[in-house]
Amino acid sequence: MTASSVAEDKYRPLLRQDIEENTKWRYGPPSYEVVNKLFEEGRTKVWAPGSLEEKVQTIVKQWEMEMFHKLDFQENRSVDPEKYIFSLNGRKGISLEEKRKLGGGYIPLLQTSLPEKLRPYNPYAETADSSHKAFTTAFPRGFALEILHVYSGPPEIVYKFRHWGYMEGPFNGHAPTGDKIELYGMAIFTLDENSKIVKVEFFYDPAELLGGLLKGAEFENSAEDAVASCPVLRSTG
Repeated sequence: MTASSVAEDKYRPLLRQDIEENTKWRYGPPSYEVVNKLFEEGRTKVWAPGSLEEKVQTIVKQWEMEMFHKLDFQENRSVDPEKYIFSLNGRKGISLEEKRKLGGGYIPLLQTSLPEKLRPYNPYAETADSSHKAFTTAFPRGFALEILHVYSGPPEIVYKFRHWGYMEGPFNGHAPTGDKIELYGMAIFTLDENSKIVKVEFFYDPAELLGGLLKGAEFENSAEDAVASCPVLRSTG
């Protein structure tokens, strides 16, 4: 792939270099054109270039891109793959390998202690691929992220974030509502002396996300059947 054929991404400056170096991608080289448009239309903050907030936003978007799209841990530029630990809502931290065994993708972000029969969506019954398909189908325009406030900068970054998207596709057997679904939370990113992320801690309520996705009427057929029958959504994910 020639340099001229690879689009720049102003929010993920390493993406072009990753693509040119033949990175191993889970779903092929990612494109953020659609979700970047959603972000720019719906964000509530516009951070000045070079500001701490803008730098943190870049760190988080780059990390998110690598976690969801790169197959080889050793190709991650934003984290130290040997030291990296992830934790959700105060749970015991897990390594990248433990994250892979758990399922990867959205699954670590939706960990729950609810009894299985009370889970509206059971992440442990999913794979990285099935969960990716479920959420990208529900949010055809993506699930945008903005940084609302940065409380401290490196080496321990503490920030408040907002995620949002429009449920314009089915999810887990529920019809799309077209509603905007928002998720708010806090996170701590710890960087080492080489500016590599070695620890990520997220604090938020997954029910804010799942509650909105399960409001729509239930399909008689499965969500997969609904996607397959829709010419717009069948190729999503």
